[in-house]
Amino acid sequence: MTATTAPLPAPAPRAGVAPRSALAATQEPAWVRRLLIAGALLFLSLFLFTPLIAVFVEAFKKGWQVYLAAIVEEDALSALKLTFIAALIAVPLNLVFGVAAAWAIAKFEFRGKNVLLTLIDLPFSVSPVIAGLIYMLVFGLQGWWGEWLRDHDLKIVFAVPGIVLATVFVTFPFVARELIPLMQAQGQEQEEAARVLGASGWQTFWRVTLPNVKWALLYGVILCNARAMGEFGAVSVVSGHIRGQTNTLPLHIEILYNEYQFAAAFAVASLLAGLALVTLVLKYLVEQRMKKESA
Repeated sequence: MTATTAPLPAPAPRAGVAPRSALAATQEPAWVRRLLIAGALLFLSLFLFTPLIAVFVEAFKKGWQVYLAAIVEEDALSALKLTFIAALIAVPLNLVFGVAAAWAIAKFEFRGKNVLLTLIDLPFSVSPVIAGLIYMLVFGLQGWWGEWLRDHDLKIVFAVPGIVLATVFVTFPFVARELIPLMQAQGQEQEEAARVLGASGWQTFWRVTLPNVKWALLYGVILCNARAMGEFGAVSVVSGHIRGQTNTLPLHIEILYNEYQFAAAFAVASLLAGLALVTLVLKYLVEQRMKKESA
């Protein structure tokens, strides 16, 4: 028979020495915190603040008249119009797809669920240029459907439809990826309760599911719209760079810069930079509202 030994008592703290709290154990010295903050600010200054300020400085360098002339120029207005058209088509399509995909993934179990999640992330892992080349391979004159499209006088690449398709491809993960984690965290209890009380599927969606995700949905739409207006790689491949017809704002800026029209290029670039700033402000406001509702 073996004797059992009682556990040794924890050593008592020495007199005059306060016990070390868990919070204190994770706190860094003041000089470390200041060094990390300074490093982060230096990085942001070099790679974010300085280029952003340079865009506006160069845009207004030759005065308001040159700036306004570059913006209201015919090709610039055409590029601005095409950019808005692509975004106005791509964002609602991605909104519908994102809500449907997130609802299916978060609320139901089905075969191929992981495959769908992987496909949603595909634009994050594929270069936009590759996406543009894919559309060229499918819809181009030498592509799979090229001859059929030519025979029926239909144009996809080097036209507005190709630009819209490329924009949709590079932006469709944004809404879904904002909604899926939130819907999964919320679970299915509220929807099940609504169905037990006699609500139909659409009533459950409009009155229960959608109100619970409205701010995440708005957040995803803001990010989707910003990416749609600023997309360059995929759109550049399928646009054909036809001036005044298939150039979006990023492509128009590239042409102006290559032609050494620096003032005009930075003037148009300031429009996209302004859009980025507005997007950041809206993003911050939505994040604050989401935090208040989750508190």
